[in-house]
Amino acid sequence: MDTITTRCHTKMGSGSSYRRFRVSSLPALIRNVQSSRNISKVVLTILTLSLFGLGSLCAPVHAQNAGAFKGSLDDPAIAYATGPLDNVVEDVNRQLRDGAVGFTFNDRSGFLRSALDALRLHVDSQLLVFSRGSLQGKRIGEQNPRAIYFNDRVALGWVRGGNVLEVAAHDAHQGVVFYTLDQHADATGPPQFKRSFICLGCHVTGDSLGVPGLLMFSTTRPEPGEFDGVPRHIDQSDPLERRFGGWFVTGNAGAVPHMGNNASVLDGLPTRELASVGRLSDNDGYPTLTSDIVAHLVLTHQAGMTNLLTRAGFEARSAQGDPTAIAAVMDAVAREVVDHLLFVDEAALPAPIKGNSGFAERFSASGPKDRKGRSLYQLDLTHRLFKYRCSYLIYSPAFDALPARIKSRIYHRMWTVLSTWPRETRQPIVEILLDTKKDVPPDVTEAASSRSGR
Repeated sequence: MDTITTRCHTKMGSGSSYRRFRVSSLPALIRNVQSSRNISKVVLTILTLSLFGLGSLCAPVHAQNAGAFKGSLDDPAIAYATGPLDNVVEDVNRQLRDGAVGFTFNDRSGFLRSALDALRLHVDSQLLVFSRGSLQGKRIGEQNPRAIYFNDRVALGWVRGGNVLEVAAHDAHQGVVFYTLDQHADATGPPQFKRSFICLGCHVTGDSLGVPGLLMFSTTRPEPGEFDGVPRHIDQSDPLERRFGGWFVTGNAGAVPHMGNNASVLDGLPTRELASVGRLSDNDGYPTLTSDIVAHLVLTHQAGMTNLLTRAGFEARSAQGDPTAIAAVMDAVAREVVDHLLFVDEAALPAPIKGNSGFAERFSASGPKDRKGRSLYQLDLTHRLFKYRCSYLIYSPAFDALPARIKSRIYHRMWTVLSTWPRETRQPIVEILLDTKKDVPPDVTEAASSRSGR
């Protein structure tokens, strides 16, 4: 019988405690969970594992946010387990089945390179995390960090020597949908990304706003003999001093200290600033040697924005009952979305940030452009992350698919906030949106056009 004894971290107010639990027959239990059609039962079962057996594999589950989705993923208006899917992983699966795309297996990295190409993930987005809060945590460490690659639609995790590639796709309707790809060269037939529900045990929590979402953590250095440190959920409101714990970070943060690169392999060196991870360990299999600080900052924003858009869609699709109460919920959700979308809660950069992988230059050159060549993807990196304070995820399929009852409120709330900003800050954002977004409500378009001088 398979038995795991492990440590579970639970937060209690400002303190923390550790308890030890035993889980028996884990593989059989996971098989039962994965075969279930009822997502509420799946999440409850896996969440129980996360809290009482697999604390070393999952980040701690915090108390649910006041702004978290409290409905059911089984709601017919959501149907997370059975509803139709619309994301890039499903597109790649179809191409693999049709023979339009083929994957090549590498002895050291498996299908990594082929998956990156198929999902259009650039290696300059690579982030390296040595904290072990992951499904494959036992394989992860300073000498074998987990690599994460992302774009504005999908993220992929690779652990050298691991059994699977882990993928999280931002679906137009279902929030973040999780997949794995078996890392086996002898598979019969074309490889396929398989949907994974076990990930929900860690990825449906208060920190993800109660929806299947993305999580960013900064983790303390573990004490001697401990499997991992204590993770803390972070978002764009956190100053740099609290970020990057448990991660390698390359590039320059100026004179600002942060929690990254706090690893034993760097002990005794005059600085923990890194240009490359090349000297730290055996790098065979990794497509690049950077873990770019700018990519870190962008992914942190993206994780929070993704979760907010998912929550907005779920709330709008599932809301029933008193119209006045529904309107109040929609207004509150719109405020939260817009505050993040317009970086109202963003922590200022105390010093200029400089990456070193090419990520910043490539990212800034991407995205839809207005008639003056400006884009919401353009980075600032001097005082704030983006040059124009409006999230590029306003172009995401998930935003476009938002029901009218919430999307119209988001646009009106955006204009309410933007209209209070100085003209020199507001006008470029308004002009970019009017040129590149075709679903802005007519009354908002008219008001914005008149205020921008168009």
